[in-house]
Amino acid sequence: MDLKAVLLSFGLLSSIYCRCQTSMSPGAERLLNYIEQHITEVAEAMPENRFDFTPDSLNIPGSQFGAVRSFAGQIKHLATDNFFIWSAITGDELPPGIEDVNGPANLKTKAAILAYLKQSFAVGHKAIATLTTNNAMDMIPFRGNKLPRVDLAFYALTHANEHYGQLVIYLRMCGIIPPASRPGRPQ
Repeated sequence: MDLKAVLLSFGLLSSIYCRCQTSMSPGAERLLNYIEQHITEVAEAMPENRFDFTPDSLNIPGSQFGAVRSFAGQIKHLATDNFFIWSAITGDELPPGIEDVNGPANLKTKAAILAYLKQSFAVGHKAIATLTTNNAMDMIPFRGNKLPRVDLAFYALTHANEHYGQLVIYLRMCGIIPPASRPGRPQ
C-alpha cells in the first residue's frame, strides 16, 4: 500500500470517527420545532371559554367520550409527559405541583396552561441539545425501566404528535379550523 492510500484511509477513518461523536440534535430539533409550533398554534386557537371542552358535551348518541380529557386536560397531560420524558434525559427536576400525568391541578387558565406547555417544550430543546451519537444509547431510568436516551426523545416526539391529532379533532368539533389547515397557509 502506498503512502497516498494510507493517508486516504486514515482520512476516511478520521472522518467516520468524528462523525460518530457528532450531535444528533439537528434532525430531532427540526421535529421538535415542527410539533411544538403546531401544538402551540392549536392551543392558542381554542378560545378560553372552550378550553374545558370535551366531546362528551356534544351528546353524540352511542359515543364513548365520558372518560376523555378536556382540551385543557389534553394540553396539561402532554406538557406533563414532556416534563417527565425530557427531564429524564436532562436530569432536571420536575416543576412543582406535578403529582401524576395529568399535570398540576392549580393550572386553570388558558394563559397558565400555555405557559406550562411552553416551559415543557423548553426542556425538550435542552434535552435534544444533549443528544450525540456517542450517548444516544445510554440507558436512562424512566418509569421503572431503563431506556436508551434516543428512545426517550423519539417517545416524546411521538407522544406529542398523538396529542396534536386529538387536539385538532377537538378544535374541529368546536367549529374551528386548525391553524395548519387554514387556506393560504404554506405547507
